[in-house]
Amino acid sequence: MYKCAIILAAGEGKRMKSTTPKVLHKVCGKEMVNHVIDIMRIADLSDINIVIGKGADKVKESTRFRDVSYSYQDKQLGTGHAIICAKEFLKHKKGIVAIFNGDVPLMRAETVKKLIETHENNGYKCTIVTSLLNDPTGYGRIVRREGVVDKIVEHKDCNKEELSINEINAGIYCFDIESLVKSLDKLNNNNAQGEYYLTDVIEILRSEDNTVGAMIVDYEETMGVNSRVELAEVEKILRNRINKKHLENGVTLIDAENTYIGADVQIGQDTIIYPGNAIEGKTVIKENCVLYPNSRIKDSIIEQGVSIQSSVILESHIGEETTVGPFAYIRPESTIGKHARIGDFVEIKKSTIGDNTKVSHLTYIGDAEVGEDCNFGCGTVIVNYDGKAKYKTKIGNRAFIGCNTNLVAPVEVKDNSYIAAGSTITNEVPEGSLAIGRAKQKNIEGWVDKKGLKK
Repeated sequence: MYKCAIILAAGEGKRMKSTTPKVLHKVCGKEMVNHVIDIMRIADLSDINIVIGKGADKVKESTRFRDVSYSYQDKQLGTGHAIICAKEFLKHKKGIVAIFNGDVPLMRAETVKKLIETHENNGYKCTIVTSLLNDPTGYGRIVRREGVVDKIVEHKDCNKEELSINEINAGIYCFDIESLVKSLDKLNNNNAQGEYYLTDVIEILRSEDNTVGAMIVDYEETMGVNSRVELAEVEKILRNRINKKHLENGVTLIDAENTYIGADVQIGQDTIIYPGNAIEGKTVIKENCVLYPNSRIKDSIIEQGVSIQSSVILESHIGEETTVGPFAYIRPESTIGKHARIGDFVEIKKSTIGDNTKVSHLTYIGDAEVGEDCNFGCGTVIVNYDGKAKYKTKIGNRAFIGCNTNLVAPVEVKDNSYIAAGSTITNEVPEGSLAIGRAKQKNIEGWVDKKGLKK
């Protein structure tokens, strides 16, 4: 059977007090709406439409790589109106549509699958996700008759008996598409707010003797975000859930409450992570690594056996058994080889560093190809920018770069060559050569006394 999803993401979210659309606020490093999209994908809902409104261009920009379509809600006139705006997406479709809010990042994919199965197996025209609350004040109540849903009653409209009901509407639905589209044509906004409510579709379906079901879900999964306080609560829940998954998979987190791992990060067994680390994006950390405190790693691949101390690694690849840091900065598009050493206060930018090469301290390498078994002395700088353009530097295998060397790009240093400390190199260094690019030392005897500078 055909299955699709509509995600409601048109609201402004005034209580967030932000110029960023509510659904683009991040939870564990990923926008809430992208959490929802990814959950739908895992649940085998491949055809996804997002209803956008406030901040539409920003939402499109943030979701552009996720293969979704869009419907536009120019005025926020209720949830029913949002689905009316998506009628073109539903046109000529037969099957099931799941409707979710874009600010519900805690829903599990297996719960979405169960919702669809419940809907299909029972032949419902609509299935509502509900939760049980000890204090349901303010929520619409689910009134059942013989196990199925009879109606949804808003809190303010409940009688005494209905107020005692603790099953509430979570605002997440699964509909038969054709029944939903027919019901949308019958929706009206004859209420105090002048809005179209999706919950009114339930009443329309029931009035036509259609069966409406409900599936009870843990309230935590249905939590929406309407304020920074709720954002922080959801962040904490999802972070704990992510960290627990890694612990169960054989990763050691020394202090899980102070370790920040993104939702899409992969970590191998027997890796040890100390507190204060922030691991973001699509990062993959393989087996037997050690991340000492206070590093940031984003969208990078860290091969097995790597040790990292207090460093920043962005969109790069670190080879097996390499050590990084403390206080190293590896910028995007860098590849570090196996058994290499990137030490303290070293910056690597858009460069390749070969196996067994040591860049131990106080060095900048930018736009360079560096071979294997090289050694960089303290204070080496690759001068890659002339004020107008960036140029490339090539360094062969087994090169030795003396301390305080400037390599002025474009320049090439061949295999097995040495550069004397304090040199500025502007021309090619031939294989097996010693390059010296500094002024000859000159001593002026008696100069201090002559200038009267002796203390």
